[in-house]
Amino acid sequence: MFRSHYQPHLPADLGFYDLRVPEVREAQADLAREYGLHAFCYYHYWFSGKRLLNRPFDEVLVSGRPNFPFCLCWANEPWTRKWDGRGDEILMRQEHSLEDDQAHIEHLIPAFEDTRYVKIEGKPIFLVYRTELLPEPLRTADLWRRAVQKAGFPDIYLVRVESFGASVDPKSIGFDAALEFAPDKAVVQPRFRRSRSGVLPILRDVFRQAGILQPGDHDHRIYSFDELVDGMLAKPDVPYTRFRCVTPGWDNSARRTTGAVIFVDSTPLRYEGWLRAIGRQTVSIHRGEERLIFVNAWNEWAEGNHLEPDQHWGRAYLEATARALGLPAPIPKRSP
Repeated sequence: MFRSHYQPHLPADLGFYDLRVPEVREAQADLAREYGLHAFCYYHYWFSGKRLLNRPFDEVLVSGRPNFPFCLCWANEPWTRKWDGRGDEILMRQEHSLEDDQAHIEHLIPAFEDTRYVKIEGKPIFLVYRTELLPEPLRTADLWRRAVQKAGFPDIYLVRVESFGASVDPKSIGFDAALEFAPDKAVVQPRFRRSRSGVLPILRDVFRQAGILQPGDHDHRIYSFDELVDGMLAKPDVPYTRFRCVTPGWDNSARRTTGAVIFVDSTPLRYEGWLRAIGRQTVSIHRGEERLIFVNAWNEWAEGNHLEPDQHWGRAYLEATARALGLPAPIPKRSP
């Protein structure tokens, strides 16, 4: 889209893989473990009993492999064609009800019972991506708590993802904690936004003279990764439990012809400093099993945010992760 724009993101060590293959899932877990990551948080797609993209996790659960901790995040929004700029065209509708909440939690309990499932004081941690879409979150939370207690757990640990809108005290909707979403565009301003004739007229000539822009029919928002890090570290404290989140980058122009969000100038060193600072905050604020940090993401290739090695950076972001956690970066294995 412009000079120095890093696209496409091409995989390195793991190649172009198929998550239905058990050896691929083992390789992912081995690589994550090697660089100090503790668990995978799998997106979970449930539409009134209809499940999608569920085969890899189902096989993880049934097979007991890989032997690597995990938890689930319910991505509870409807599926639309928004990657084509047609967000009003619904592919899979999401309808919430208390009856469905009961069926849902009963479906989840076998996963919670797995010894690999991440728990806080014995409570399985379960994330909901958009709690504002729940019509009665207090009643949903209460129903879920009673169901898991009946199943023998002390409780469920519910986390709302701060993905859209204003911050909400999770206690006010019956949840235990929140998780910030990175990148949070609210803390930064775009460097420029391209219009269908280039960029805003006042900036067009400046950027073209600098060689940044190329002619094209695009409408994307471009942000600074440095400003993102500074903005997220400057967030004020909140009066509730909130887990912090970092990201190695973001660029979803691979899946959006218009309206993409692109963060430029991410480097492993800048990411490392961000994670290190968040680690210090987490240790000072939280105790015990609540000392959790999330990274967005392990393998969101189409959104340009992945810790998995690519052909440009190799394992540099994984090595930065290990250093930020105070671990020595593993020495790459050489072929005989």
